[in-house]
Amino acid sequence: MKQIIFITFLFLFTGSLFAQDEFTKAKKGEKAPDFTFETAPGKTQKLSDFKGKVVWINFFATWCPPCRKELPHLQKEVYNKYKNNDDFVLIILGREHNWDEINKFKREQKFTMPFYPDPEREVFSVYADQNIPRNFIVDKDGNIAVSSIGFEEKEFESIKQKVETLLK
Repeated sequence: MKQIIFITFLFLFTGSLFAQDEFTKAKKGEKAPDFTFETAPGKTQKLSDFKGKVVWINFFATWCPPCRKELPHLQKEVYNKYKNNDDFVLIILGREHNWDEINKFKREQKFTMPFYPDPEREVFSVYADQNIPRNFIVDKDGNIAVSSIGFEEKEFESIKQKVETLLK
């Protein structure tokens, strides 16, 4: 009986690990789907405008605990390091947030990195169906070099190393 319970648990657990990836539409190794996002009220830009650059795309929400844990690392270890690098772009999109919410959060948390709203999940829905935080690293050729879900410091460290390699 213990074996049956163990095997059932193992099957369900393994299935849930693989099920997470079914919510990712944009996969590692594929061309990054192009999208348009608002850089200021009424002003837009496209991902394809950054061809030839390494682009870090982060999806977050202000209410998401893992997102709130990840963002200070993104500020200190990524943005502060690469903000003056012409070959690097950071795009942080607030899923289901508008400009007022984004700006208030940024001000309260004392972030200096750029945040943009994705109030209707228009951009998020091109890349995934659910689960945040999410990070996608797009290489200089426009391909997805990294796709990650959630926040773990060890994985974040490996993403940073990948970005450093792509920038060389």
